[in-house]
Amino acid sequence: MRKIFKRNQIFLAVGLGLAAFSILLVREIREAPRVRASNITNICPGDSSCLGSTDHWAWNDIVGWIDFYNPPGDPGVLVQSKRVVGWASSSVGDLSLNCENTGNSSGNDFCSQSNYKVYNNGAGYLSGWAWNDVVGWISFCGDPNSISTDKCPQVAQKYQVVLLPSGTDANGNDLPPSTFNGWAWNDAVGWISFNCLDPGFCGTSDYKVKTGWYATSTYGDVYSSIFDTGVTGGAQFNSITVIGDIPSGTNFLFQLATTCTNSGSSPPSCSSNDWKFIGPDGTTNTFYQGSGVGSCSTCYVKLDYQVHNNARYFRYRVRLKSDKTQNITPRVDDVIVNWSP
Repeated sequence: MRKIFKRNQIFLAVGLGLAAFSILLVREIREAPRVRASNITNICPGDSSCLGSTDHWAWNDIVGWIDFYNPPGDPGVLVQSKRVVGWASSSVGDLSLNCENTGNSSGNDFCSQSNYKVYNNGAGYLSGWAWNDVVGWISFCGDPNSISTDKCPQVAQKYQVVLLPSGTDANGNDLPPSTFNGWAWNDAVGWISFNCLDPGFCGTSDYKVKTGWYATSTYGDVYSSIFDTGVTGGAQFNSITVIGDIPSGTNFLFQLATTCTNSGSSPPSCSSNDWKFIGPDGTTNTFYQGSGVGSCSTCYVKLDYQVHNNARYFRYRVRLKSDKTQNITPRVDDVIVNWSP
């Protein structure tokens, strides 16, 4: 039994450009321009992920229904990766989610008077304040820098609004649409509910607020050199072992390549873009995944024997996945590929 050691310390530099060892940083930008004209919103049904849905209503026992999609003359609510902007409409007038919302056609905002906003920590945990001219401040509680409720006002019950995805794909990524869960608070009218599940009223009225926004992680990919097992007839690839650190909420993913994508050549003569990196189902769409839980001094990933067999040359791709706030990343120190002749 032979082992190949690839000793490089690999990390993902979030927001700092390209990291060491030629890691390709791919980040999906979700911020939208501040536009007031027409209906610009990703609250259902404004987003293509939930067209036809009526899931844009919150409830308060005094105010009644609150519409997060289509206030008359205003663009509705837009959830972004770091904040929430726009207006919701109600029987007591519009609720402003951000001081940057313009109050008239002049384009002036209110931030010089009061710098308020509803924050999104990037993982779907909302915090901060909204404003209504009749009832005043509406608290979303929470902490813009974490998922803690320690900064909530001094009320008997801590509260927070969280956006939860509709599910995850095969690689653990969130899928849209996301559903608002939890409560906001106002001193004049009390609790504002975003989901009938929270008070247990879905049998009476099946209301909720959904958005096409969903939390995304930052990815960094690194590709190894070409390795030769020296086995003329081809080796059996057994496992990948990683030594490093994987903070909670982060993860590493792997693909192994033993063939070229172009049929005109074979390893090791593949060009750099022609190696076929595959996961456990034998396609380029899936990845082998690490544990992704806590500190990882040694993490073991078993390879599919039928997929990775009878090959002499190989390369691997490591994908480093940040947490959903895009602030914490894993670190890989050593990568060990195990094979048998």
